[in-house]
Amino acid sequence: MKYAGEAPEGPAAGTAAGPGSVVPAARDEQRAHDEQRGTRARVARSILDHGPSTAAELALRLELTQAAVRRHLDVLAAEGMVESREKRVYGARTRGRPAKVFVLTDCGRDAFDQAYDKLATDALRWIAQAAGGGEMGEAAVAAFARARMAAQAEGYRVALEAVPPEERARALARALTEDGYAATARTAPVGEQLCQHHCPVAHVAEQFPQLCEAETEVFSRLLGTHVQRLATIAHGDGVCTTFIPKTASTKTTTTASTSTAGRNPA
Repeated sequence: MKYAGEAPEGPAAGTAAGPGSVVPAARDEQRAHDEQRGTRARVARSILDHGPSTAAELALRLELTQAAVRRHLDVLAAEGMVESREKRVYGARTRGRPAKVFVLTDCGRDAFDQAYDKLATDALRWIAQAAGGGEMGEAAVAAFARARMAAQAEGYRVALEAVPPEERARALARALTEDGYAATARTAPVGEQLCQHHCPVAHVAEQFPQLCEAETEVFSRLLGTHVQRLATIAHGDGVCTTFIPKTASTKTTTTASTSTAGRNPA
């Protein structure tokens, strides 16, 4: 990068501005570089907000060409921010190669508010040890996780009570999004899927799945039906996915939840 005030090189050097300012060509280069970084950040943020995404889906959401999106994805992949996987297919698989989707890596998620993970992990480990370790320690961590989610659930309960039963999954998704989980709800065969595309405690939940299990129990109570955790970010999936049966729209009593949080679903 060349700055004004340096020895001129050739006739074009006369276009430089006054002392201390960058030559126009260098300014343009820096501006273009900043724009590229900004666009890559938008690509990463879109994956965070919407979960595993194809290049075509990203191009549509960001109003970019697929070629431009692929260039940004190549850079993000080289930086260790994203990685590609085969798209998970629900139901019968169609012919042809499975679509490739891009997901954030742990490094990519770290770029979005994953602070204080070590502090939280150390605190939960201390709770487990102070309770005697082993099963008693695990039970103490589970009790903490339930108490934490119970406090959080009060705000969610208010949001769900303000809408009809058939809108509760979407209301819960909106409430979770306000808490940083980038959640969505979508219709699925014989029910709905609640998807959390970001988890602020994912790194901690890798070691303490009780956090995921307590969250699943709260979802069950709030929605008035059993729910099933199909995937979790803490386990290495691209998104936390919770299945909500259609009966959640009509049932008003609470039943036990089924959870595979932190483990491979059976």
